[in-house]
Amino acid sequence: MTLTPTDTSTWLPLDGLAPGFDANKAEPTHDLDGREFTIVDDSGLRIAHRFGAGVITWSFPGEHGVDACEVFRVDDDLYYAQFHHRDKSHEAVSLFLDLRSGRALSVVQTIGDRQPDNTAVAQYFAPSVIEGFEVSGEAAAPTTALIGRRVMWEYSPEHAYEHVYLSPRWYTWQCLAGPERGLADTDQNHVWQLRPGIYVFTWREKVIPCASVTVADHRNARTIRSHGVLFGLDETGTTPTHFTFGAHGRLISTTVHPDAFDPAA
Repeated sequence: MTLTPTDTSTWLPLDGLAPGFDANKAEPTHDLDGREFTIVDDSGLRIAHRFGAGVITWSFPGEHGVDACEVFRVDDDLYYAQFHHRDKSHEAVSLFLDLRSGRALSVVQTIGDRQPDNTAVAQYFAPSVIEGFEVSGEAAAPTTALIGRRVMWEYSPEHAYEHVYLSPRWYTWQCLAGPERGLADTDQNHVWQLRPGIYVFTWREKVIPCASVTVADHRNARTIRSHGVLFGLDETGTTPTHFTFGAHGRLISTTVHPDAFDPAA
């Protein structure tokens, strides 16, 4: 039997997916307006962030800028800020601030040439502490907690997908409703834990030049809530596209592998 290669030439570009995809996005919060937080990563780099109404002013030695910004409340004293650099349009930042533990996590996404793994967007993770806060608990770190889970996500009344978390590196997605219905692929992912049950999940696609950063509260398997961003190139392959979204999820099933074959081991 000869298998016919999948024709991906008709798959929607990132800007084609955007209309209506953000219907379940949460309302941004203004809790951080007027506040400033300086984060310090493991290398000693200090980055100051001052929040205003829909904007963020950031600075570190040698660079500074002002960008449009959306902030979402993930949990009590836990916030997700998303901004796209105006002067460096190939770069976007996802910033997670835990004001309870005094810890932070930055995920910097950069559009470049195709990587050796055939993806176009690189992701850099930087756990940090918040200067002036009492630091407690564990730092954000990679986790295998999602492996074996199958979760359905509803991004709008018309857009629904399922994710199957396979291993520390791979997950499979399938579109259940919407313009991509019937499409599926397996792409690279990373999962970091912010708090027990609250995870940053990121992926990088190889067919469409894009990537995503999301944060989701999985503590109630029936009412999972996520917030996130898609970042990549438009249909022309030249112009960065950046938009935020949200989803309501629920756990469909869990696969438990025998110890000898556990992908998380």
